[in-house]
Amino acid sequence: MSLTSYINDLLYRYDCVIIPNFGGFVTNAISAKVNHFSHTFYPPTKQITFNPHLKNNDGLLANHIASSENISFEQATEKIGATVNEWNAQLKTESVVVGKVGSLSLNKENQLIFEPNSDSNYLIETFGMSSFSSPSVKRVEYQKQATKLTPTIAKKSSSNFIKYAAAAAIVITVGAIGWNGFQNNQLKEHYAKQQLDVEKKIQSATFVIGDPLPTIQLNVAKEAPKNFHIIAGAFEFPENAAKKLQQLKAKGFKAEIIGKNKWGLTQVSFSSFETRTEAYKNLKQIRDNYSEDAWLLIKKLH
Repeated sequence: MSLTSYINDLLYRYDCVIIPNFGGFVTNAISAKVNHFSHTFYPPTKQITFNPHLKNNDGLLANHIASSENISFEQATEKIGATVNEWNAQLKTESVVVGKVGSLSLNKENQLIFEPNSDSNYLIETFGMSSFSSPSVKRVEYQKQATKLTPTIAKKSSSNFIKYAAAAAIVITVGAIGWNGFQNNQLKEHYAKQQLDVEKKIQSATFVIGDPLPTIQLNVAKEAPKNFHIIAGAFEFPENAAKKLQQLKAKGFKAEIIGKNKWGLTQVSFSSFETRTEAYKNLKQIRDNYSEDAWLLIKKLH
């Protein structure tokens, strides 16, 4: 994986991710907001900024890379340094795109300028939610319509007109208050529906398996430890994990349930391997022929 992918992963879990000898990305949670001009509602999110003065290695990024790739801390630090050198060279002629986080460029004063990606939301509580628009209430038009309710009658019925006008004014006021309440409920219901849709996707974890799929022949000694696992999915409900396991075995994979991750989801692998080289080779084949969402987990199984 590239350095930008690791930075992207960490921003979901931490408020600050430092790239040694380069700078740090800092997040700040902001609440939901409304654009009254465009009548658009925006969910809570994490605002991302870049601080070029945060250059000291706090170990967070290097440790994450070392753990993910099963390499030493020193090797991970060297990998970060190589990428930083590439970024510094690239910034002299063009901007640097940091994955889904945003882009960096130099201004005329040779200072780093960060432009965040407005489409990315790193706040886990509202992950998957999107903005939406709602029509505005045209109160002025309603008021004009109310004035047209004046009855064309003799002066003797002027008292009745006053009653009608007062009643119309009450209806307009109540309607405006009711619409404000409706807008608030609409906002809550919309975000609740989006959150429910995200949870359903995690819980059901439905996969469509197409035919035909080439069988991958694995020649690995049974007694050798297999610490490299190609993950097919993670499931909240064990029955969904068992269903996925049987589907993969029917296709010729040496699939296994390899336990739960730190979020309590049951992980199912396509296959497991002894060496990193063999795992990456098969990962590429699976991504090309079966699932683009497959990824490599490095973990010792007890």
